[in-house]
Order: sequence, then C-alpha cells, then structure tokens
Amino acid sequence: MIDMRRREFIALLGGAAVWPVAARAQQPAMPVVGYLNIASASQAYLLATFLQGLNAEGYAEGRNVALEYRFANNQPDRLPALAADLVDRGVAVLAATGGTVSALAAKAATTAIPVVFTTGDDPVRAGLVASLNRPGGNLTGVSVFAARLGAKRLGLLRELLPAGASFGFLVNPWNPDTEDEANDVWEAARALGVDIILVRAGTEVDFDAAFATLVQQRAAALIVASDTYFDAQRDRICALAARNLLPSMHSSRFAAEAGAVICYGTSIPDVYRQAGGYVGRILKGAKPADLPILLPTRFELIH
Repeated sequence: MIDMRRREFIALLGGAAVWPVAARAQQPAMPVVGYLNIASASQAYLLATFLQGLNAEGYAEGRNVALEYRFANNQPDRLPALAADLVDRGVAVLAATGGTVSALAAKAATTAIPVVFTTGDDPVRAGLVASLNRPGGNLTGVSVFAARLGAKRLGLLRELLPAGASFGFLVNPWNPDTEDEANDVWEAARALGVDIILVRAGTEVDFDAAFATLVQQRAAALIVASDTYFDAQRDRICALAARNLLPSMHSSRFAAEAGAVICYGTSIPDVYRQAGGYVGRILKGAKPADLPILLPTRFELIH
C-alpha cells in the first residue's frame, strides 16, 4: 500500500512539473513586423521614431513584438524580392517605408497581410488605395504630399536670391514620386520667369557629374528633391554644394545640420512615428481599410 501511494505521489509531482512547460508552449507567439525600406539602415533616426510610434501603442521590440528588417540600399529592383521574403516569413504587418516604390512592392507581394506605408506622393493617384478616408483593401499609411512643396521651395530660394536666373533641381531617377515634384517645380519656374537645370543622381558616382553640370550652366542655387536616398546622402550633397559655392535647399531639417542653407518640408520623423503607431493599432486588431490615410500637420522652415 505504501509503495503504491509513493508511486502515485511521484506521478503527481511529475505531472505538476510538466504542466507549466505545456502551458508555456500554448502561449501565443510574439507577432513579427516586417520593415521594408528603399534606402539603408544608416537612417537610424527614422527607425527610432517608427519604434516610438509602436511603443506609444504598447509594443516594444524584443518584449512583445519582433521586427524583421529589409533594406534595398537605393536599389528599387531589389524591393519585390525583399517584400516577398517578408511575406513568406508570415509577418503580421508589413511596414513599407521610404516612398511609393516600397509601398508598390508591398502591395504586389500580398493582398492578405496588412501594409502600412509612407509616401511622398498622392496614394490614390499612385494606385495604392481607393480613397484617403476609406483606403479599402489591406493598405493604409501616411502621405506627406512632398511633391506639392516643390513650388514653395523654389519661391523661398527666389526670395533669398532675387537676381538668380537659373536654379538647379536634383532628382533621383529611381523615385516614382519625382515626376509630380518636377512638374510642380517647372510650373513655378514658368510663373517666376526662371530656368530649371534638371540633374539626376541615383547612385553615389552620379553626384560629381550632377554638380559639374550645375556649375557649368551657372545655377544660382540648388533644390534637392524630397527623397529618402538624398536624406541619407545629405552630408555628401551639402559638401559638394559648399565646395562649388552653390546654396542648397532641402526638404529635411537634418540637412541643415550638414550645411544646407535652407530647409522646408514636412517633419519626416513625425511621419515615421505615425506609421509606427498605425502598425501598433493593426496589431491590436484594427483593419487597414478602416484607417484613413494620415496627412502632414507639421511643416518646418529652417535657415
């Protein structure tokens, strides 16, 4: 009888030891957010504000959410494969940041996984969503409508340099948002009676040639298009501008720290913070189709 009771007691202890392990195994897995960006990991300040947005919704990386990062290093042809890889990994939400090209790659990769994008373009015109108030489908995000600020930037430069007859405009040929911004600048130039010298730089080796053209054609100053890649290359751009005595106008306040003469645009860190917040809301159960496209509310002029 004693041996039987001993065996029952040992069996009970064994079951009690196994139960917590089994209970832990049944706990839900930590959700994974895919972070896709056209540029590089060098823009840590933007990623930091994205994570702040997540934190505001109660999610902290490594504690209750994991992140998978994919950067295209300004090679847009890599984006489809990077987006598809994140989809194959079964991320809970896909954050497509850095512009329309990232958002389009995410949209092509999945119709089921929620996507939160950041773009400088009109997301309706770009074919990302059905409308600003009711996006529909699996995409929503933040649009800064940066392309619509080109005319304002040119006007500010002209006020600083009223005798200037020609102004340079640096664009990234890989950025689909560039066309709208260029059209905006061209229209403003015609109204002001000035010429625009369009130069392109999609890789690091293009910048020297672009600035040589601007100097040769006697540009009075330079407007740098709104572009994530140019934000990452701001030190190089500002150094070349200073070397060639060419005042430069940028869209990001961080270019002022690198030596830009004037900066005007939306607060991009705020945009990434808003995107992170939307990701957090979706993790809590919100549907992208019900989250309206967020528009800029804060603009910065630094000189």
